[in-house]
Amino acid sequence: MEQIKVIVTGYDHYEGVEVNPSYQVPQALADRGMGGLTRTDTQLEDPLRGVDLDITAVTLPVSFAKAWPILHQAIERVEPDLVIATGLKRHARGISMERCAVNIKEVGHDLACQDESGHGPTEPIDPDGPAAYWTRLPLRAILQEFGHCGIPATLSSDAGTYVCNALFYNLLGWATKHPDVLAGFVSLPMVNETDPQGLGLPLEQQIQAIQEVVRETVRYYRQPSSSPILIA
Repeated sequence: MEQIKVIVTGYDHYEGVEVNPSYQVPQALADRGMGGLTRTDTQLEDPLRGVDLDITAVTLPVSFAKAWPILHQAIERVEPDLVIATGLKRHARGISMERCAVNIKEVGHDLACQDESGHGPTEPIDPDGPAAYWTRLPLRAILQEFGHCGIPATLSSDAGTYVCNALFYNLLGWATKHPDVLAGFVSLPMVNETDPQGLGLPLEQQIQAIQEVVRETVRYYRQPSSSPILIA
């Protein structure tokens, strides 16, 4: 049986957020694995068949100085094949699949990803790095599965310029030196259990969404092709 190791990350605390999906969802995947994820309407073979899937949740502080070093240590310890980072977008209606990370960091008005230590003005994350990195997740395939499952989702080209984006940029910079590892970032909305017309999604639907991200990324990892990797 083929073993595939997955790290799913989130953040430990957002000010004013009682139920933090970026913490709850990775923990649920580590506890449950892919349990409860069943699909009967797909013509594609289940990519998890014959796979020993090992999911590790990593909780990070909302800190420029600490988030990437902690994740990097976890990557060196686990030696994952896939790394899926998550964060919170307070004003999103559904799941945001992030396409790229930009080489800018600042602390400003966006409290959802604001650095708790009040980091300084705008500056490059890596003065010698490229302007941006593109995700290594199969976005088209993931969005197609979201459509089958009725999970509201969108493409996003803006993970902000705060800790979420900085973590994403550092992760993809690391991945350029480890081409066998697939990595990317998914922004989760607020948890909304009561108002189908309002912002956010139920927690269980967000858990299912990241399960689908894992499953379709495993599919691409096992059978790479150029068509589903990115939507421009």
